[in-house]
Formats: sequence, structure tokens, C-alpha cells
Amino acid sequence: MTQQVPTATAQSAPIDPPLVDLPINTHDRGFYDGFSRSVTIPSKIIVSLIIMWAIFFPISATETLTAANSTIIATFSGWYVYLVAAVMLTALVLAVIPQSGTLRIGNPGEKPEFGRFSWFSMLFGAGIGIGMLTYSTGEPLAHFQNNPDIIRGAIEPLSQEAVRPAYIYTFLHWGLAAWATYGLVGLAIGYVAYRRNLPLTIRSALAPLFGKAMSGGAGHVVDVVAVVATILGVAVTMGLGVEQFVAGLDRLGLGNWLVDAEGSSTPAAIIISLVLLVGASTLSALSGVGKGIKWLSNLNMGLSFALLALFAVAGAEFYALELLGVGLYDYLRTLPYTALTLFEGGSETGDALVQWQLDWSVFYWAWWIAFAPFVGMFIARISRGRTVREYVLGVLLVPSLMCFVWMALVGGTAIELELSGVANGSIVETGISDQLYATLAVLLDPALAWVVSALVVVLLMTYLITSTDSAILIVNTINGAGETDGQRRRHILFWGAALAFMVGSMLIIGGIDAIRVTMIIGALPFSIVVALMAASILKAVIYDLIRKRHGVPTTAEGCEALAAGK
Repeated sequence: MTQQVPTATAQSAPIDPPLVDLPINTHDRGFYDGFSRSVTIPSKIIVSLIIMWAIFFPISATETLTAANSTIIATFSGWYVYLVAAVMLTALVLAVIPQSGTLRIGNPGEKPEFGRFSWFSMLFGAGIGIGMLTYSTGEPLAHFQNNPDIIRGAIEPLSQEAVRPAYIYTFLHWGLAAWATYGLVGLAIGYVAYRRNLPLTIRSALAPLFGKAMSGGAGHVVDVVAVVATILGVAVTMGLGVEQFVAGLDRLGLGNWLVDAEGSSTPAAIIISLVLLVGASTLSALSGVGKGIKWLSNLNMGLSFALLALFAVAGAEFYALELLGVGLYDYLRTLPYTALTLFEGGSETGDALVQWQLDWSVFYWAWWIAFAPFVGMFIARISRGRTVREYVLGVLLVPSLMCFVWMALVGGTAIELELSGVANGSIVETGISDQLYATLAVLLDPALAWVVSALVVVLLMTYLITSTDSAILIVNTINGAGETDGQRRRHILFWGAALAFMVGSMLIIGGIDAIRVTMIIGALPFSIVVALMAASILKAVIYDLIRKRHGVPTTAEGCEALAAGK
């Protein structure tokens, strides 16, 4: 007769069930109905102080940002480089290990809410729209003119030999590093929100490490840091978008008042653009996620693929395909080295390499970290029901590949036009905000170039509106402890106005560089949260695997069933 071994219970097992309750106090009446005042009020004060500092003390702000650029940022550049490398490794390890990869972001057997095509489409639009339009041409061209190999004197700028390293660094910045950062934040949030029924907010991701301490002051600090980082990250995106929007209006011939003699956007152009774009974004946020937002999102996707198809047909098709293939090979071959390299100064070449890394890699790592609360929350919302392996591979590989295709087709066309002499320097010699329009002007007949440039302006406008609108809603979701029911119009109006003043004041006092430096410094506190998230998701997964081995529930549903059985 075979003896039946009893299943372990929560009492007899060497490990407790997970935390499945994380109460967060929110106000139940008045102006802050449905919001956590401990998060919302400090967030508003910090953002308002940054804005007032830039508006009322512009000279002090400029001097401080200049000093910060050469001291604080350089001090923490190694932290950003090694953190992002660790995040990539953490995400890939969770996907590759068989036991962790099969865990589901939700209850066992739960099916995904969205089909794969819809899910991939939403991932594509989550974090790359505006950046793609600015940097798909701008970044390959920038590294074509200056990259570490050129700085060392190994190759000549603007030469055929400069193309391969240009794409190594372009793919480094827009590939796995970006999407691992977004994906890890989204996984850390979604895993505990959908398996353990915790609030869909930033602090919940740290509950596996700190338990119910996240309900109180420590959790409030985490959410405040996330809100400020999100505002600064979105401000950089908006700043880039506004500059390219103004450059497009200038290309369309809408007046000499848009751009000054140095090619920079005038204060009047910046203010009018922000009033138009942020006003439309705020109206969009006030209407919620109704038909208007869905229509704009569909328009974004359609125009994006139409623009990509134009470059596939009229651009450097075969050269671009070669760049894509060789670039992917070079990127994967050099990734361990490029992801872990930290340049050191002390010589003219060393100082130039350090400055290049601060201007590019460190800026990007801080941008992705600052953008991660926004994009991570969005990805978590749409990924319920997927396994950890499917989630990680989908979030890391599909959007990265789409970025690579964009960079190869659009940037490759611009490089080929310069190498062949057709462009005669007209693309590389213009500002980064104007380089996409300059490429179209060389590639197409004037009338067709005008039409396509107008479509790019429309696409920029819709990306700016939907991105800003979504960021405002995500900020209010964090302030509302993961809920959206308490959102009030006045809070949406505040964050819309705050973004407009933040971007406008920084662009006028110091251009996009002022926003970049502010964002890199502002992302520093949230980078600590990201590091803790990596440790937290690893602990959550490892403990759940131990619980499974001992028959202890790993989900809120299982814990409820165990309690009912008692």
C-alpha cells in the first residue's frame, strides 16, 4: 500500500505566503478626493520649485546646471553605466532560467488580455515615438561625425569606416538597455499587482523587499521620486519634440519668426507651440482614454509606418538592409564591452571620451530611467496573463528590433546621401532637430518633400499630444495609489501647465541641454528605486519558486483559497 505524502501548509512550510495586502491611505473628500496627499502635495511642490527657479532666477539656474554638468553628473556616470548593465542582465536571467520563465504575471492559467499583435503594437508606441523622429536620423549622423573610435584617431569622421561604429553606439543606446529598463520596472510592478493583488503603483514593486513599510512614509517617498522623475523624463521628450516641431514649421515656410539666425527656436515659437501642444494634451487627458485618444494612437501608427515605407521604397534600401544586418552582428558582438565600459579622463583624448559618454550614454541611461515609471506602468497595465519569459523577450526584443529598423532605414539613407556626395553636407551641417527634414529635402522633389514634411509635423504633434496626455494620467494614477477614479480636472490642468512651464522655461534659458542636465540629476533618486526593484523582483521570483516547491500559495487567489479552507 502506497503512503500519501501530505501537502505542506502555510504553517508547516519553512516559508510564509506572500504579502497580498498593501493599504495606501487616500483622501476621501475635497480637492484631493481619491489622492494620497502625502504623494501629490510634495510632488507638486518640488516640480513648482524647479519651474520657479528656472523662471525667476535664470542666471543662477544656468550657472548651477553648468556646474552640475561637470561635477555631479560626472561623479555618478559610473553608477548609471553599471546599473543599466545590471538591469539588462537581471531581465535576461529571469527569462532564461526555466523555472522563473514559466511563472505567470497573474494567476496560474490566466490568459493574456491582449493578443500578441495588439500587445506588440502597443509596446512599439509606448516609448519610442518622438525619439524615433528626432534620433533615427540624428543619432547615426552624430556618431558618423564623432564616436570613440574617431576620438582615438583610429578612423576619420564622415568616412565609410565611421559607419559601423556609428551603428554600434546607436544600437547600444536604443536597444536592450532602454527596453530592459522599461521592462524590469513594468515586471516588478505587474508581478506583484496581478499575482498578489497589490496596487498598480511604483511602491508596490518594493513590497517583496520591505513589506508593509511601503504603506507609509517610505512608500510615499518612492512614489514622489517616481512622479518627479516622470515629469522630468517627459519634459526631455517634449523639449525634443517642440524643437523638431518648430523646425518643421520653419521648413514649411510659416515665417522667419520661428527660428533665429543661429538656427535655434525663438522664445515666441516655443511658447506658441507649447500652448498649442500642451493645451491639446490637457484636453485629451480631461476626456480620458475615449475615442479621441484611440483615434490619435491609430493615426500615430499609420503615419509612422507610412513614413518608414517611404524610406524603404525611396531611400537606401539595400544599403540600409546591409546596415541592419551588420549593425545587429556588431551590436551583439560588442555589447558586453560597450555596456560595461566607463571612460577615464586625465588626457586630452580621455577627457574627450568622458565628455562623449556623458553627452550620449549617460544621458540616455538617465532618460530611460526617468521615463521608466511612465512606460513601465503602461507596459504592466497591458501585460497581465503573460509568462515572465514571454514578457521579457517580447518587451526587450520586439521594440528593440523596430528601433534598429528605423535607425537603419532612415539614418542609413541620410548617411548614404552624404557618402555619395548627393547631400553635399546639407544634412550633417544642420541641427539635429532639422536633419529628418533635410534628408527629405535631398531625397524627394520639393513639392513631395513639403507634403511629407507636413506629415512629419502632424505625426510629431499627435505623438506629443498622446505622450503628454498619457504621462499626466500615469502621474495621477501614482498619486491616486494605483486608482484612477479620484482624478479631478484641476489636477490634470496643474500637471499640463507644469509640463508647459518646465519645458518652456528650460528651453528659453538654456535650450535642450538645460532640460537634459536637469533630467539626469532628477533621475538619480529614481535610479536607486530601479536598483531596489531589480533586487525586489529577484526576491519575489525566488521566494515564489520556493513556495511552489513547498506547496505554499504564491498568489492572492491561492492565499484566499487557503484561508477559506481553514
